[in-house]
Amino acid sequence: MPETVGTGVHPSNKIQFGVCMDGRPSDLKTAEYTVVKDAESLSISIDNGIEEWNPMDAEGWGRALTTAKSLSISMGGKRNYGDAGNDFVAGLAWANGQECNSAMKVTFPNQDVLYVPCVISTNALGGDSTGIDSLEWEVKSDGKPLYVSYPTA
Repeated sequence: MPETVGTGVHPSNKIQFGVCMDGRPSDLKTAEYTVVKDAESLSISIDNGIEEWNPMDAEGWGRALTTAKSLSISMGGKRNYGDAGNDFVAGLAWANGQECNSAMKVTFPNQDVLYVPCVISTNALGGDSTGIDSLEWEVKSDGKPLYVSYPTA
């Protein structure tokens, strides 16, 4: 646990993350998470399923209720051969089914932690002749994530 908790505005590179290389853990909080070296971007998207209806008693005004959620995390970076986390994610490009099941942990600068049971989808490798090999991947939630607010994280 860090000595100070981040407050205020921070650059994205203060967000820490890791993936579980042992499949889907039974306990998200105690699993071991490995950093994927040379990641350059992390983007978290929350998709909401919203049901809408227009009851007559509301005189035509619509009502709405969130009825479902899913989470996706898009990652981009460089392919780092020999790094355990980078090799793990790159290797999932050739896997199917439960081999792609994992979990991801994201720690924000204020020390809140997001644990995501997930499927990892590696979707881009390579690059142009004068560039560095890329590694792009997406995490899709597979079940309900766990969000733990500091100081109980």
